[in-house]
Amino acid sequence: MPRIPFTRRAFLTVFGASVAGSTGILRATPAFAAIPGPSSYSATWSSVDQHPPAPEWFQDAKFGIYYHWGVFSVPAYGNEWYPRNMYNNGSNENNHHKAVYGDPSVWPYHNFINGARDKAGNYVQFAPRLASAGGAFDPNAWAQLFVDAGARFAGPVAEHHDGFSMWNSSVNEWNSVARGPRLDLLRLHADAIRGKGLKLMVAMHHAYHFTGYYQWVPTQSDSSLKKLYGQLGAAAEQQLWYDKLREVLDGYQPDILYQDFNLTQLPESRRLDFLSYYYNRAVAWNKEVVATYKDGFNNRGEVYDFERGGPAGIQTPYWLTDDSISSSSWCYTVGIGYYSTNALLHALIDRVSKNGNMVLNIAPMADGTIPSGQQTVLRGIGDYLGRFGESIYSTRAWTTFGEGPTQMGGGSFQTPRTGTAQDVRFTQSKDNRILYATLLGWPGGTAHITTLGSNRINLSTLTSVQLLGSTAGTYINLPTRTQDGSGLHISLPSAPYSAPAYVLKLIFSGTIPALGSGGSGLPTGWARITNVTTGLVLDGGGNVASGSQLKQWNYDGSTNLQWQLVALGSGWYRIVNRTNGLVADSNGNSANGALAVEISWNGGNNQQWRLNDMGSGRYQIINRGTGTALDSGGVNTVGAPVKLWAPDSSTNLQWTIAAV
Repeated sequence: MPRIPFTRRAFLTVFGASVAGSTGILRATPAFAAIPGPSSYSATWSSVDQHPPAPEWFQDAKFGIYYHWGVFSVPAYGNEWYPRNMYNNGSNENNHHKAVYGDPSVWPYHNFINGARDKAGNYVQFAPRLASAGGAFDPNAWAQLFVDAGARFAGPVAEHHDGFSMWNSSVNEWNSVARGPRLDLLRLHADAIRGKGLKLMVAMHHAYHFTGYYQWVPTQSDSSLKKLYGQLGAAAEQQLWYDKLREVLDGYQPDILYQDFNLTQLPESRRLDFLSYYYNRAVAWNKEVVATYKDGFNNRGEVYDFERGGPAGIQTPYWLTDDSISSSSWCYTVGIGYYSTNALLHALIDRVSKNGNMVLNIAPMADGTIPSGQQTVLRGIGDYLGRFGESIYSTRAWTTFGEGPTQMGGGSFQTPRTGTAQDVRFTQSKDNRILYATLLGWPGGTAHITTLGSNRINLSTLTSVQLLGSTAGTYINLPTRTQDGSGLHISLPSAPYSAPAYVLKLIFSGTIPALGSGGSGLPTGWARITNVTTGLVLDGGGNVASGSQLKQWNYDGSTNLQWQLVALGSGWYRIVNRTNGLVADSNGNSANGALAVEISWNGGNNQQWRLNDMGSGRYQIINRGTGTALDSGGVNTVGAPVKLWAPDSSTNLQWTIAAV
């Protein structure tokens, strides 16, 4: 079918039809029901990179829940890597296993699946029973708990590194229907979660199953055990990895397909096969879907996931973090401890302010019981979101994420931290007319917000300030406020209620003024732009031709090394060289490592830049056209080129801006 020179959304608006997969066959759908993106995908990066990575529903959702629950929950010792470590001679798990069950050579991991007696004579098996059959597992009660916690999406780890599939698999006999529970657990989860109006997330961790997880397991002679323990050989294992994904996609139609690490150990062709298949199926389903990754994909068509962390500042494009309710394990273990409700809530608020979503892992017991301590934390999060959720759900990151002494984020594996009354996190309404300032503690009689000082923003269009009330939709007017160079100062009543955080709602008569409209705090004249890692400054090179590469140089006072940031409104700037009048330009190349150039001003998005305030006077300089940031590459050689890179926490992407 010939391509029509307008978007698929426009096509369906006119014709009320859409394209299924790569067949070119039209299927009838209601008008306006189309999803954005191509009508079909091929297994190439140029094709799958056209997939919109983070649909609006995902950016609106903010908070989700998933869970590590499976065969590894039965021993309830160490963590979810028990199946691996029980075979590591001399490890704590190995010693525990020998003491409780026996030597792994005679009491192997698959006994937890098939059922066997431990040394004390107790029969052990992963075989949760439904509450309707007299057991403790109630998927509908789980889903209701997720709703009560304020989650907008949820779902299980459908297969962890251990190779046990939690669905009715035809390619893997080690599954929850053929063995153990004799239940299609993924189906039960999916139906219950969707029955409560939530989006379905399915997590697949099976890339590591055959790329190192079972390294200490002896070579198996039985072909079925070879499959369980990842010993089929590379080609067969890679095919099985793909076949399992296809079963999950075809059988359960997940809205989010999350994958854990080690995808880079798979051939690129296999990864592309998966992405194109998922996106083509989504076209057929008429659904906007999300594929996440820690490695092996990119952020043009997929969403990057920080494990237990997040960036130090605002990061684009939209991202995700998966965190756990416990610091010690992702699955249930005897004696497991939990983070506080406040620490997890403040982590969520921080991550939302930096343009991300958070999915929180819980750890049910093997029989399907969700421990009361975990329920308490979840209900505490839900209580806050139920009261103050308008500052979280369906919001967007503002120009800067916030202020205050508590550093949060900075990469993966960052412990959730409780903020203080001096910590503020910002979000804005999607129509850019309301600014929410969330205080991570009660500040007393006056809230001081230094970001909103008169030297940084013009608040003449601010019509009212309110404190969100203790119940949703109620507000306390705060009419007394002053602004000076040190900030916006808002008079508060005595603490009217107790909450983990307090939200100020600033309402404007028009759009929120750009940070910098009243003086950005940045130099208004000529400035040097210095890389944090290298100490070199941005160099325009003198009277060079349009299209020349940007470089780095030792600062010597030359006008080649001086730039002016000219505000364009809504937080965007053009960066103009003093010697040649050319402006910094991304050249429209969004690839990591692409070279930044300088070109005559034409007003295009490739010449517009946003400053992500990283704190301590450091900024990421992010291009509007590509979403990538100016990058020194960490090369401190004079004359080294300036590149572009997807924003991360590296100081290679951080710059200071000082007047000259």
